[in-house]
Amino acid sequence: MVDNNIKTETATLAAGCFWCVEAIYLQLKGVISVQSGFMGGTTPNPTYREVCTGNTNHAEVCQITYNADVISYSDILKVFWSIHDPTTPNRQGMDIGTQYRSAVFFHNKEQEKIATEVKNELQNSDKFKSKIIVTEITEAGTFYPAEDYHNNYLEQNPNDPYCRTIIKPKVLKFKTDFESFIK
Repeated sequence: MVDNNIKTETATLAAGCFWCVEAIYLQLKGVISVQSGFMGGTTPNPTYREVCTGNTNHAEVCQITYNADVISYSDILKVFWSIHDPTTPNRQGMDIGTQYRSAVFFHNKEQEKIATEVKNELQNSDKFKSKIIVTEITEAGTFYPAEDYHNNYLEQNPNDPYCRTIIKPKVLKFKTDFESFIK
């Protein structure tokens, strides 16, 4: 049952493999749901296999619904820029291709403004010294949900080698770095 008094907003983010992004955002206070999917390309209703070819121009994204009274869009982005390398074009670790690019798909002008400000602050900080942040900030288009088996991937596949070696360590590091944000 949804509480109609909750002020919900949507953030759509691409930070490499959507399984990793989903596993982290599901841990956040104020996050109501996370849906893996695709955005930013030209192919309508793409499948995971099609996106993996790199020919659709879609990115793997997570569409995050959150309670804006509990967590701000700025904090959503603070987490985003800390869980992946936004200076590496079309690659996150062993995941290579345009589908793994770093992108913020904004849903309104306020999100665009906040994303641009935070990106500029980070670019001028020591965090990414001598590196260019390549994260795209672009208007959200049509969101295409991924096949059902992608949802709650870590929870459904805890012994999968990718989950054990890539996702679980990222989640553990996140929990250490953002302890106050955890549910």
